[in-house]
This record gives sequence, C-alpha cells and structure tokens, in this order.
Amino acid sequence: MAAAMLDTYREVVTPEGVLLQLPAAGSLPRALAWLIDLGVRIAVLVLMSFPLALLDTFGFGLYLVLMFLVYWTYPIVCEALWGRTLGKRALGLRVLSREGAPVGWMAAITRNLLRTVDMLPFGYALGLLSSLFDPHGRRLGDLVAGTVVVHAPSLYLPPPPTIDSVLAPPQPLRPEEQAALMAFAERAPRLPAARQQELAGIAEPLTGTQGQIGVLRLYAMANWLLGRR
Repeated sequence: MAAAMLDTYREVVTPEGVLLQLPAAGSLPRALAWLIDLGVRIAVLVLMSFPLALLDTFGFGLYLVLMFLVYWTYPIVCEALWGRTLGKRALGLRVLSREGAPVGWMAAITRNLLRTVDMLPFGYALGLLSSLFDPHGRRLGDLVAGTVVVHAPSLYLPPPPTIDSVLAPPQPLRPEEQAALMAFAERAPRLPAARQQELAGIAEPLTGTQGQIGVLRLYAMANWLLGRR
C-alpha cells in the first residue's frame, strides 16, 4: 500500500513492438498538482467577482456560469487537448490512456466527472483509498476511464539515420507492399536493432537475406522507391 504513495512504472508495448516504461505518478505529486489547480480556480473566481459584482443580478448569473466552467470545463478541456492542467504542467505530470496514447475527450470527461465519486465521503477519501491499493496509483475515475497519470515522458524521438545506398527491388512490388516497405523505413530506425532484424526477416523473400544486412537492404529499397537514385 505504501508503494502507491511513491512513483512506479507501468510497462506498455506499442503496436510497433516498442516497450515503454511510463513512470506513474504517486498520490503526493498528484495532490500537489490538484492544489495548484485549486489555487488557479480560486484566483480566477476572485478576480472576476469584482467586475461581475457591478452587474448585480445579471453579474451573479454570469458568476455561476463561470464557476461551473472553472471547476468542470477547465480540467476536461485541458486534459483532452494537452493532456494536462496547469497544476499537472507545473509538476511535470500528464494524463495518458493505459496504452500510453494521448487521452481523448470521452476519457477526460469520464475521469473528471467521476471526481464526485472519488470525493466521497469527504476530502477525496474514496479516491485516495483506491490509489493506495492500485499499483499505478489510479483513483476510481482513472480506472473507469482507462487512464493513468504519469510523469510527462519525453516526446523527443531521435531522427532516423541517413542511409545513402539505393537498391532496386528484385521484383515489382504491389502498392500495399510498397506502403509496408515505406512504413518500415520510417519507423524501424526508432526500434531496437533486434526488433528491426526481426521485422526484416519477414521480408527475406524480397531481400534474400536476414539480420542487419536485410535491414540495410530494406532501407536502400525504400530510397529507391523515393527516387533517390
């Protein structure tokens, strides 16, 4: 249970076969991010209360609308568009789907609406209890929405290596085969060498070889398809 208060890792395998280790955020950084967001909400409401007070009843109605937007729409929009609120950005956190993909509108709406359940009976007690027993510190809203809060992973991907060699395919390729070859040339440089060679082995009838030589031949054929002659 104590481990849920600390940061753990969630392993996810992407469709390309890449193993990602997402550093799941513990309860403490998430609570600090929530406090920052609470401060942002209060500051906006306090600042807007002065000009709206001059509008009497109409201003009070606008204040109620603003209160709804600040407390409910703000986190939904921020997480759906950018994966984080201001508080999460300050703490270096991001909301992702359990597969490691960006969170969508439905998941953002679900996890935030279920805060009403996580708050029960008071002070986020149910949400805290859930996060303590979940290995990745997820509250009930995250479990239902299929999301996880992580320390923002680096979005940097190393550029593909430059390969100057050109090799014409030994046989005409169908459009779907050309598309598969181009997809390999685009994605494979970001995969481990063993995974590259494994994928190149599938194309042995085309390259006539396996291993790293097969990988290089596929890159060279992709250059030929791109007209780099």
